[in-house]
Amino acid sequence: MSIRSAPAAPTTEPLIPIPSSYSDGRICKLRLISPYTALPLAERDALEPLSRRIALDPKQNLFGQDEPAGSIYNVTSGTLCLYCILPDGRRQVTGFAFPGDFLGLSLLDRFSVSADALGPVTACWFDRRSFVDLVCSQPGLMMHLHEITGHELTRAKDMMVLLGRRTAEEKIAVFLTGLWGRYARTGQSAVTLKLPMNRLDIADHLGLTIETVCRTLTRLDREGCIRIVPGGVRLIDHARLDRLSAR
Repeated sequence: MSIRSAPAAPTTEPLIPIPSSYSDGRICKLRLISPYTALPLAERDALEPLSRRIALDPKQNLFGQDEPAGSIYNVTSGTLCLYCILPDGRRQVTGFAFPGDFLGLSLLDRFSVSADALGPVTACWFDRRSFVDLVCSQPGLMMHLHEITGHELTRAKDMMVLLGRRTAEEKIAVFLTGLWGRYARTGQSAVTLKLPMNRLDIADHLGLTIETVCRTLTRLDREGCIRIVPGGVRLIDHARLDRLSAR
């Protein structure tokens, strides 16, 4: 089900060669601000020589569900859709990766999800073995990465609650306010909340139908809670959205 524009990096050599369609061969500058914690300068300086800059086109696949996980990535620009295919063939969008996010930190033997670019994406690529060797020698770096993975586990737990006993309106409110918070933490807050994902991506993320997502957004717009604009929405009534999110 994943969209393939280029093969995934092979994992048989100590340092994995990156396909030329991904990388221009340059050392990559890590995203300075993570949604949860910023790596100190010394730790970034230690990591960056191990990295290579990669670029993805819209809809290009970064890695696939159940593929060998020989790489770690730090998103530097753009957004990726993270999803898995359920046994019955349905797609569950587990989340979205934004600038500052790391992918592959769980250190499982295989990726549990697929990752597709929603638009142009750049990221820092790391060979997993080299990355792990460095982290094991840097206690401070290990602590910061544990903090990042801890926040990811919390976000996964919150997602389970979101998919539980909440109405469609509450789910949309939680999604919009959560996205606004992520943008704000990385200094990207603006009047218009960009939605790089489409309505189907949102539906598959929230456990709703695309019709319900469109209908709910339209109703919130009509009631003056949000304003639908090209490429995103404007959050008008933050107080109401916060009340819906807190229920």
